[in-house]
Amino acid sequence: MRIEKVSVSDAKELLGIYGPYVEKTAITFEYEVPSVEEFEGRIRNISSKYPYIKAVNDLGEIVGYAYASAFKGRRAYDWSVESTVYVREDQKRNGVGMALYAALEKSLADMGILNVNACIAYLKDGTTDEHLTNDSYFFHEKLGYKLVGTFHDSGFKFGSWYDMIWMEKMLGDHSKEPRPVAFGEWKIN
Repeated sequence: MRIEKVSVSDAKELLGIYGPYVEKTAITFEYEVPSVEEFEGRIRNISSKYPYIKAVNDLGEIVGYAYASAFKGRRAYDWSVESTVYVREDQKRNGVGMALYAALEKSLADMGILNVNACIAYLKDGTTDEHLTNDSYFFHEKLGYKLVGTFHDSGFKFGSWYDMIWMEKMLGDHSKEPRPVAFGEWKIN
């Protein structure tokens, strides 16, 4: 498996990975699968400033993707991002997500990003249902992310209310004079 930059021409294949999450899970609170054109726009927007990467197997198939996006639109938040990762259904628990996050975090740190925040749909009391498990929480915890907050009953999908949790990981030290973030200057190492 290799990690590469996503291009706009990957939109259809990425939607093939993302679509089942929209249609069958509460992992994303999106109700409808975006069009290819909409997804192309998302790729263009995000990758102009932040890493947008894919995991490609030996057959040349995309088996997962990850990206970072702005945490908030105010300048004081420049050193913080929100992270996202999706792995093809048949590739879960094969190390794809971990490889993507390792590359994503390295790229972000190289840019000067200090905080990575993950917004995760979560079931109360550690229960599961047919649309959500708490696997994303455990995945992030394994990678060193810490739980920092819970928003209760904040997402409604498939006739159920889901909590949303925030987890964070610090990638660097927070000095009195942080170096400016090198937006748009990300690379994969």
